[in-house]
Amino acid sequence: MEKRKRSISRRWFVNTIGVALVILTVSILSLAITVQTSTYSGIEQALTGRVDELLNWLSADSGTYKTASEFNAIARDYIEHFPDRNEMEIMALNRVGSIVTTSTGFEPDHRQEMPDYEAALFSPDNSGKWVGELNTGERVMAVTRVIRDSGGGLTGSIRYLVSLEKADQQIGLAILALIAAGAFIMLLITFSGVYFIRSILVPVREVSAGAKQVAGGNFDVRIQKSRDDELGQLCDSINDMAGELAATEQMKNDFISSVSHELRTPLTAIKGWAETLQEGASPETTEKGVGVIIRESERLSGLVEELLDFSRLQSGRMRLLISRLDILAELDEAVYLFTERARTEQKLLDYQESMALSPVYGDIDRLRQVFVNIIDNALKYTDSGGTITVSSAEEEGQIRVMIRDTGCGIPAEHLPNVKKKFYKANQLVRGSGIGLAVADEIVAMHGGTLTVESEVGKGTAVTISLPTCELLESRPELVETPEIRKLLQERNQKEHE
Repeated sequence: MEKRKRSISRRWFVNTIGVALVILTVSILSLAITVQTSTYSGIEQALTGRVDELLNWLSADSGTYKTASEFNAIARDYIEHFPDRNEMEIMALNRVGSIVTTSTGFEPDHRQEMPDYEAALFSPDNSGKWVGELNTGERVMAVTRVIRDSGGGLTGSIRYLVSLEKADQQIGLAILALIAAGAFIMLLITFSGVYFIRSILVPVREVSAGAKQVAGGNFDVRIQKSRDDELGQLCDSINDMAGELAATEQMKNDFISSVSHELRTPLTAIKGWAETLQEGASPETTEKGVGVIIRESERLSGLVEELLDFSRLQSGRMRLLISRLDILAELDEAVYLFTERARTEQKLLDYQESMALSPVYGDIDRLRQVFVNIIDNALKYTDSGGTITVSSAEEEGQIRVMIRDTGCGIPAEHLPNVKKKFYKANQLVRGSGIGLAVADEIVAMHGGTLTVESEVGKGTAVTISLPTCELLESRPELVETPEIRKLLQERNQKEHE
């Protein structure tokens, strides 16, 4: 669980924190670039506006720019009276690019390169811009405009230069604010994520621990549900599973105990009579003992065959030998098998025989096994003097065989489980607890249904419904059993031939 916990945490960190960090980093970088670009663009527009203002003033009289000498004089006068000298520096350059005057009043650094001036000389709009560091290390932005006369000759240049230190400080503060906001968001995501992950991992650990106990055979464990969410539903499912496993385990133990008893009883009788006969006995005793041995052997063989059938059904190895048959004949034979037993046990076996029933597709032996199993159960759970009624009818393409008894009945809480494997509602009556489950599976394989109705103290009614051949032939889409489907296909092929 610890490895799983680390794995979930790692995946959460990579998928959530990692993605959030990448998104925030990209967002902060984008915003930082946007802030810097916007700030520098504003400074550039301000410088360009100043240049345009000066150029308009230079050409105010004649509408054209002055000559070189006039330009130098006017530019010098303008620069001397420049009102914003504390915010930016303005320079006037002659036609050869030498600085004529500057608003600082200090001797200019002639070693300082002027990339903006070089760019302006070859620019179609006679302007150039440069952002960089001066020889003094100060970061600045410079904008130069080359001025030409009416003939296109070079008159001079105006260069505005402004320090970017304050702007960079403001940009740095903005970036720090963005980083702080990003860090706050990351902390918020991390803390909320850790809380969320813990709210999942803690219940998962509890669920895992409970599941391990269930896997270890402790079906009494129950996981405490703390929330009505998906994890709560998982807890309910595991608790229900543990309850079902506990019930199944109990039924399996009861089944083993019951089968052991069922096997031991005939074996004890067979062994006892065999020892008696071995020691020598009278002809009457020998005849009685041989009869008991044969009867108990048949009982033992029937129980083993029932277990084998159940095993075949569970593994899907049971195969049906389907043919078109008269179900009434099989029901007659099954009832006849129990006539003598019912008389011996002083019970009335009332067979209400129908005149005729439509044929069905089925396995003769398996359907007879179903009838025998149900009638046997009815006799077992009916006391002396009781009645077992067997009847049949046909309606809406279904053959219905009803077997009713006046026995003890089945309590309502047991009724939904009587067709489950290993389940026995009454542990006092002999039987393996799988006969009804086998019968239900066989009927289902024939495309039919087996229903049980019961009331305590009044008895039980079992109804077996099977589709007629006519119904399946007219509506082949109802056929699910492979053996019946194959038989219908062969029949159709013969009809077309």
